Amino acid sequence: MNRKLRMGMIGGGTGSFIGDVHRKASGIDGMIELVCGAFSSTAEKSISSGKALFLPEDRCYASFEDMILKEKELPEGERMDFVSIVTPNHMHFPPAKMALENGFHVVSDKPMTLTLDEAIELEKIVEKTGKLFALTHNYTGHPMVKQAKALVDHGDIGNIRKVQVQYLQGWLSTAVEQTGQKQASWRVDPKRSGIGGALGDIGTHAENLVEYITGLKIDELAADLGVFGAGRTLDDDGNVLLRMENGAKGTMSFSQIALGEENNLAIKVYGDKGSLEWHQENPNQLITHWLEEPVKIYTPNGNNLYDEALSVSRIPAGHPEGYLEAFATIYKNFATHLMAVLNGETIKKPDYPTAKDGVRGMQFIYAAVESDKNNAAWEKVN
Repeated sequence: MNRKLRMGMIGGGTGSFIGDVHRKASGIDGMIELVCGAFSSTAEKSISSGKALFLPEDRCYASFEDMILKEKELPEGERMDFVSIVTPNHMHFPPAKMALENGFHVVSDKPMTLTLDEAIELEKIVEKTGKLFALTHNYTGHPMVKQAKALVDHGDIGNIRKVQVQYLQGWLSTAVEQTGQKQASWRVDPKRSGIGGALGDIGTHAENLVEYITGLKIDELAADLGVFGAGRTLDDDGNVLLRMENGAKGTMSFSQIALGEENNLAIKVYGDKGSLEWHQENPNQLITHWLEEPVKIYTPNGNNLYDEALSVSRIPAGHPEGYLEAFATIYKNFATHLMAVLNGETIKKPDYPTAKDGVRGMQFIYAAVESDKNNAAWEKVN
């Protein structure tokens, strides 16, 4: 394939945080270019946002429906190849469904949908259409997370016995949603966020990281959710006990009212041969402990890395790789897969979160909410 993949964007207009992240990340590896978009639910803002990104006026659409139908009419050599959905949660399912059913591949922000029923339906649509679907659980894109997974997959740390994961933020410690802060206002609104607050926003990242690194599913959980912000109906704090499918035990803590915390995502995995520890705020170190060996600290492009980590280590050792690069890894792996599909080729199992991971995330949310309703009773995650 001798061209870049053509991306259309839904959401992410002027002033959007996550839209700008996706645009920058998708361009890092030089495989993708933004060619069109429906950037807002307001037609005027959508078109002005597209113009601000120097897109041709006829590729700045008033709505996602308009974009999908008009792009479909364009010759194959001009139309977009896939859409990137960077809207609030309630607007993930409608454009994803329409794009897939009209022949376009999809990248979507997480959680996959507003409801579990939508997630299950969307997974079926992905299977029926045969189109690719990627979910941007970006933390799985860090080189040291890839190394952690590889250490588990290769049996280096042995049988997993215990997992601890946390995702602590403090930005909702005060009622910022009442000040017109856009990112806060939709996250505390059940109609736009779904049944989980912090649970859906950052708890799903913790859940996904656990299942990605360990290769194990969370079988059961017992959740104690909290609502501390005045006037809020969705959780802004939570603690969860985990039972993994292999019998391992785990704990999870997440919060958006942990005053002083910025983005404290961290995970520890304990096996019977060794253990590993990774902190998102210091993402370029993977700390490992062993029965009869010294502590080992792995770094991107450093020594003794598995290919899974080396393949996404972009810059020389000692130079920081971070948030945007992790997002870029999702886009790179998705783009590599899509290019192979368009060339009629096959590749090994693609390494990016899929619709199946999206369903798992929604099942986790629903199980945790149900458990909390029943005084932290154990609930199956299925």
